[in-house]
Amino acid sequence: MGYDLLLSIIEEVGYFALFLVLCLGLIGLPIPNEAVVMTGGALAASDVLSPVPAFIMTCLGICSAMTFGYSIGRFAGSKLSNWFSSKKNISKFLIKSEQMSERYGGYAISISLCLPFLRHVTPYVMGLNKMPFKRFILFAYPSAFVWTLIYFIIGTFVGDQVKDLSALIYKYGVWAASALAAAIVGYASYKLFRGRNQKAKIERPM
Repeated sequence: MGYDLLLSIIEEVGYFALFLVLCLGLIGLPIPNEAVVMTGGALAASDVLSPVPAFIMTCLGICSAMTFGYSIGRFAGSKLSNWFSSKKNISKFLIKSEQMSERYGGYAISISLCLPFLRHVTPYVMGLNKMPFKRFILFAYPSAFVWTLIYFIIGTFVGDQVKDLSALIYKYGVWAASALAAAIVGYASYKLFRGRNQKAKIERPM
C-alpha cells in the first residue's frame, strides 16, 4: 500500500513528492525512507525523473525531517518529554537514543540514519540535550547526503524490485543495505574491469 501511495503522489506532484513524503514520514506516513529514496533512484534510472533534481529533493527531504525533529526537541522538548516517556513504544527508542548519544556523541546522528525510527528520535534527543545547531548541522547534513546517495544509487540498480528490497532493508537495517551496496560495487567493478579488458584486446596490435 505504501509503495503504491508513493507512486501516486509522485505522479500528482512530481519531484516535490520525494521531499514531501520524507517530511511526512515524521507523522507516520506508511512509506519507509529507504523506499522513497530508492524509488527516486529507480525512476531516475528509467528516465521518468531527472537524476539531479530527484536526488536534491530526497536529500533535502531527509535534512528537513532531521531539522524538524531537532527543533521540536530544542524548543518544545521539555513539554513533550514526559508524554513521550509515558508511551512504552516511544520511550524505549528515547532510551536507546540517549544511550547512543552518550556513547557516540554527535556521531549518533549518523548511526541513527541506518536504524528505522531512531533516525526520527535521535535529532529530537539532540535538540532536547541542547546540542548547538551548528554542531547538529555538522553531523546531520553530511550524513544525510551520504545516506541518501547510497540508497539513491541502489535504487538505480534495483528498479522494479524497490518494494521488496526496501521491506528487507527496513527489517534488517544496515546489514541488508551494506550487502546490497557491496554487491552493486562488486558488479560495477566487474563491468568496468571487463570493459577495460575488451578495450585492451581491441587496441592490441595483431
